[in-house]
Amino acid sequence: MKVEFAPFNIPLARRLQTAAGLQWVLTFLLLGSVSVSKKSVSHVLSKEGGGNISVIVLGGAEESLEAHPGKFTLFIRQRKGFVKIALTHGAYLVPVFSFGENELFKQVSNPEGSWLRTVQEKLQKIMGFALPLFHARGIFQYSFGLMPYRKPIHTVVGRPIPVRQTPHPSPEQIEELHKTYMEELRKLFEEHKGKYGIPEHETLVFR
Repeated sequence: MKVEFAPFNIPLARRLQTAAGLQWVLTFLLLGSVSVSKKSVSHVLSKEGGGNISVIVLGGAEESLEAHPGKFTLFIRQRKGFVKIALTHGAYLVPVFSFGENELFKQVSNPEGSWLRTVQEKLQKIMGFALPLFHARGIFQYSFGLMPYRKPIHTVVGRPIPVRQTPHPSPEQIEELHKTYMEELRKLFEEHKGKYGIPEHETLVFR
């Protein structure tokens, strides 16, 4: 297998950059990270002996553009591929939510329909990833920079959702399990939001 690294073009810092690049790649591989493609996830779940899990961040690039402090918008309504894979392999679904993630950075206002959002969405289609304009604090000052704010992140894990293995799930079965997953995720949020300072009227917004 051939692995190609991106070029490091600053001569004076080449050794340092190379070391940092290798460290990132090795960390990525040692953690067992793989592509989120159907083939990769199916490979992980079908390994001999069982006991393997896949952790998938569902929202993707679209969701990052909605990651503003105090907002809880999840792009999940059209994300059903993970449900189909779970049914195919009989893998339980476990809802997980992290409180505080959107508080680490502030993002420039980009409501839908604005010129900034339009540009971001067009670039996303071209490049395959989003470019949110964010800022937070500096290393030695708290006014401006790209270092995250010192805010806690609390990750809560819900009850596993039993999934009976169905080699060829129907659209109705996929839809039903997807609906159950969203319901359990909302219950998880509602159950814990008070502990982490989320106002009672706030709730998850599924898109």
